[in-house]
Amino acid sequence: MAANPVLADSCYYIQCLRAGEDPLRRLALVAAARDLVICPIIRCEVGRGVRHEGVLSKLHAAWNVMINVPTDPRLWREAEETLWQLDRRGIILPLTDVVIACCAKRVQADVLTYDKHFDSIPGVRVIREV
Repeated sequence: MAANPVLADSCYYIQCLRAGEDPLRRLALVAAARDLVICPIIRCEVGRGVRHEGVLSKLHAAWNVMINVPTDPRLWREAEETLWQLDRRGIILPLTDVVIACCAKRVQADVLTYDKHFDSIPGVRVIREV
């Protein structure tokens, strides 16, 4: 059985970049055995903060060959429902994290993240290390 794909959350990229590390270097190790996934929210969250155009170009090149999960109306409805259910349980999470989680669930991807919010979202498989 093939391993689940991996969706690296925004905080993974941001933490690597802030530490002066190449986030794609570690992801290349994952890509040897598993597919990599990206979604529009992560592209925007990470891309807006990149200071050097060369780094952004490198990220774009990598993201363009990953599995891209579209955010269609059905996905937005799933995010809305998830947020509504979590809110009723007193679990208030950022919209972006829930949309990312819904993207991961759509393609059965594990979420590579350091963000504890994902632990509260039903049906999301979280990994902390590459």
